[in-house]
Amino acid sequence: MKKIRMMLVGVLVISLVSLVMACPAPVEKVTIYTGGTAGTYYPLGGAMAKIITDYAPGVEATAVTSGASVTNARKIGEKEADIILLQNDIASYAYYGAEMFEGSPVENIRGIATLYPELIQIIALEGINTVDDLKGKKVGIGAPGSGTAACALQILNAAGITRANTDLRDLDFKEVSAALKDKTIDAGVIVAGIPTAAVIDVSTVREVMPVAVPDEIYEKIKSQYPFYVKTLIPAGTYKGMDKDVQTVAVMAMLAVRSDFTEDVVYEITKAIFEHTDILVATHKRAVDITLETALDGMSIPLHPGVEKYFKEKGLL
Repeated sequence: MKKIRMMLVGVLVISLVSLVMACPAPVEKVTIYTGGTAGTYYPLGGAMAKIITDYAPGVEATAVTSGASVTNARKIGEKEADIILLQNDIASYAYYGAEMFEGSPVENIRGIATLYPELIQIIALEGINTVDDLKGKKVGIGAPGSGTAACALQILNAAGITRANTDLRDLDFKEVSAALKDKTIDAGVIVAGIPTAAVIDVSTVREVMPVAVPDEIYEKIKSQYPFYVKTLIPAGTYKGMDKDVQTVAVMAMLAVRSDFTEDVVYEITKAIFEHTDILVATHKRAVDITLETALDGMSIPLHPGVEKYFKEKGLL
């Protein structure tokens, strides 16, 4: 009898093991909201989705094009987006309910890491050299409600340029590129890592050059918006650039919804930072994505899963 019971127990154990093996652990599916196809977010977001799918156990990621920073933050709040790329200034506005998020804060947004400087590039046709030269001209400032538009208006307003004295047009990256080619605008603002595909595209058919943001404009906006940093667009970045051009920048960053488990976000963070070589192979801007700088300019609280990973690496 005892022998029979042991045999039955053995059969039961084998059956349970077979059942577990036949029913794999559920996969957590996440959607990464990026930006327009002509910018830097889109290719990097696609590469991150592949890294997460290949190297984060139990997680499958898909990247989609979107309206970028402001749209992405709102999609987090609406629980339509799971992970997003956005500017650190927009993340701050979203979490604290400031600027375009006044009265409607995105309380469920949490930081993963800052990635690289996003340069405010004011790209202009010949004859326009500084921000002051834009007054009275036709200028594309970014899609309505976008992070680009927010930066553009802050800089232009600091120079005394408004919709009242200048033809400011709500054009996204692609539309700015097309309008510069057609000469229907004199300049356009693009906020992205360099080199930016939209600018390279324009320079193949038109002589264009980044416009300098002088120290006095930088100091004025820095006093009101401390997340800005002064930087350079190096000579040779675009066709015909024979000298550095001074501009300002914010930081690109990665954020996630707060309701994801610690384990899932830990695995996502680990996968990205242990395979940055894949990101670099996708876009040269990714050379700035490092553990050492992952918290530089972080403007919102981190997700607990991120904190766990960074503590392991000695960053917290």
